[in-house]
Amino acid sequence: MTIELNVLQTTGLAMLLFVLGRFIVNHVGFLRRCCIPAPVVGGLIFAIFHLVVHQTGLLTLTFDETLKNVFMIWFFTSVGYGASFKVLRRGAGPVLVFLLLATVMITMQNFVGVGFAQLFGLDDPRLGLCMGSIPLVGGHGTSGSFGPQFEAAGVAGAEVVAIACATYGLVSGSLMGGPIARAKIKKYGLHSSVKAEAVETVETVQEPSPAKDQGADSILKAFILLIIAAGIGTYINAYFDGKITLPTYMGAMIVALIIRNVSDWRKIELPMHAIDISGNVCLNIFLAIALMTLKLWELAALAVPMIVTLLVQTLIMFLFASFIVFRVMGRDYEAACMTTAFCGFGMGATSNAMANMQAVARRYGPSPSAYFMIPMVGGLFNDFFNAAIIALSIGLLS
Repeated sequence: MTIELNVLQTTGLAMLLFVLGRFIVNHVGFLRRCCIPAPVVGGLIFAIFHLVVHQTGLLTLTFDETLKNVFMIWFFTSVGYGASFKVLRRGAGPVLVFLLLATVMITMQNFVGVGFAQLFGLDDPRLGLCMGSIPLVGGHGTSGSFGPQFEAAGVAGAEVVAIACATYGLVSGSLMGGPIARAKIKKYGLHSSVKAEAVETVETVQEPSPAKDQGADSILKAFILLIIAAGIGTYINAYFDGKITLPTYMGAMIVALIIRNVSDWRKIELPMHAIDISGNVCLNIFLAIALMTLKLWELAALAVPMIVTLLVQTLIMFLFASFIVFRVMGRDYEAACMTTAFCGFGMGATSNAMANMQAVARRYGPSPSAYFMIPMVGGLFNDFFNAAIIALSIGLLS
């Protein structure tokens, strides 16, 4: 039996699963510590249920995923609004070095992914990108964007592989980062140069002030800005169509970046707190739909290549963070905190990076430089670089 869910039914079910996922995350400490998003938990539970009923021949569901792409684009548009060059200039040197290290890691992840895809004789080497920087540095958001694009281009199983790898990355990045930082701190006798009572100030330095930026009017303005940038961004994507493969959100991100920096230049205040909130809402809705609609039965034939590739990616991340990132960033306490954060967003998401740093800071003291740098690199500019490198990789493999 096959049941078709229309766009409203699909989104309504996704929201029920989000509520279920939030309940589970709130009551399971391991999921909270690893920063697993609630829609990922709820969506995966349903995807497993769908796998069982599909494989037993009881039921197959089809979904109208129209709103999934809309919310995905709005989320990445909110990321583009956060990319302020004015803020970047405050600590340009170390930020650029850290961004360069992240770019090297992105390239390495794609080399490993594509290399192992060819080693295992997979039909399309582009599937290796779905085991590279798309899910690891990019996380669920980038996976949910590129996966359907790859499948539309004939890469079977791309979305489910990318989402599965992104979920693995969230867990492994959280588990790996803390032990590396603690080992460096103990080995070299490192300590924070900031007094303990400054922890709260340091941890909240990157949070936008909501004092002038809250309420229904600000949320309305935020969605107006998101929708306008996304609409104009379609023309940028259309211009590059056929020339280079861009993620569907790239045009919107570029327009948002331009609007943000022109506003900074003209001293026009944008409702950034409301934009962040709106983007987070869009991300949760997008993830719930993306995870819920996974066809896990497509994963069986790719399980062994995927597992081996992810284990190698984990080993490379451990070695790169421990021996390269720590040394290049100064071999001090701040470098140890940057190292644990690098594991977080290099394998999962910026939220994992911040959680890793907070765990270290609570025990050993704050790290102001790391708290300034990580949200900027991991949460803002890294997505642009990752998308550009992925687009270049697709062009070389096509």
